[in-house]
Amino acid sequence: MAAVLVVAAIAVGLYMAWNIGANDVANAMGTPVGSGAITLRRAIVVAGIFEFLGSFLVGADVADTIKEGIVPIESFADAPTAFGLGMLAAMLASAIWLNVATHFGQPVSTTHAIIGAVIGFAVVSPQVGVHEVRWTEMGWIAASWIISPLVGGILAYIVYRCIVRFVLRSRHPVHRAKLTVPMGLGVVAFIVSLSIFYRGLPKLRLDFPFSQAGPLALAIGLAGFVGGRVAIRKALRARRVRLKERYHVVERWFGRLQIVTACYMAFAHGANDVANAIGPLAGCIQVFRGQAGVTLRAPVSPWLLALGGVGIIIGLATYGYKVIEAVGRKITEITPTRGFSAELATATTVLFCSKMGLPISTTFVLVGAVMGVGVARGFAAIDLKVIRRIFTSWVITIPVSAVLSAVIFRILLAMIL
Repeated sequence: MAAVLVVAAIAVGLYMAWNIGANDVANAMGTPVGSGAITLRRAIVVAGIFEFLGSFLVGADVADTIKEGIVPIESFADAPTAFGLGMLAAMLASAIWLNVATHFGQPVSTTHAIIGAVIGFAVVSPQVGVHEVRWTEMGWIAASWIISPLVGGILAYIVYRCIVRFVLRSRHPVHRAKLTVPMGLGVVAFIVSLSIFYRGLPKLRLDFPFSQAGPLALAIGLAGFVGGRVAIRKALRARRVRLKERYHVVERWFGRLQIVTACYMAFAHGANDVANAIGPLAGCIQVFRGQAGVTLRAPVSPWLLALGGVGIIIGLATYGYKVIEAVGRKITEITPTRGFSAELATATTVLFCSKMGLPISTTFVLVGAVMGVGVARGFAAIDLKVIRRIFTSWVITIPVSAVLSAVIFRILLAMIL
């Protein structure tokens, strides 16, 4: 029976990773595809490469079996098999909900789906029950439904309004873009470098204190600015920009910035969110094989990281287009300048909040940032029906995942214990 449970856990973990790739990778590639900066096919290839690199090279050696400390894991100390079955039910329930959300093109939070599923099996388990769940932690999660999109939206609004005022509405947009685009590249390089070097990648020994990471990231940002200036000057010398092409040229330059930011976001997503599938899976395997008791953090083998990375890539390639189109084309019309504003706001917000230890969803931030860009153009530019459907899917993610997990857990208990 133990071998059967291990195989079942691996299959469900792969299914979970597939759904993460299908739903969450729109965080990175939704706006570049929507703006036309990159085709859907190329976006899938590029995102697949960076997602796998992030998952396999930088994915954690040790992952949380239960997210956010919502459930007291010590309650399962005398019932490790029940804990393993609960985590199996949580993975399957959250994966099913992600599959349904992706089918309808709704971007939802994978982390919230897992949290809801864990709560679901814990509430109906004899070891925990309703009163043992740490409901105060849910306050932060509920607050993120408002705070995450609000912060991302405000920052994206400011960035896009600055681009409109100082570049697109100027009398010489190409000349203004000669300075603005390299500045944007420098800022992106700084943000990316800081996220990598400042307590970012301990597996690659790139986890410096801020006193070292800050100056190093600043130097890379300056190098990005100088490199951008040189590249644009060469492009302008090689080809004279005609008057009617000036806005097209500016948008094309910002499109290049979008792709750079999207690659970083795909890499970061693979590094961070692969744990949503692999963490619970590692816990299940550890319990079913009898290698150890119930633990909050389980060791992750390289083959599990590879499995998670492959699952994410397959999900992106086979089903990711639905949410990519929803984020990139249905909320509001996206151009490269608008897409860059949304991505820069998202990357900055996620970096700041993650380093501060604040619970935040990249999906929520990006959707809020896209909305902020739409608001900058006027409320009429936003499809409020799409926003209403997306927000509804956010709110019901935790309860739906919880109910599914509770039902699956009770069925597994009846079959096996």
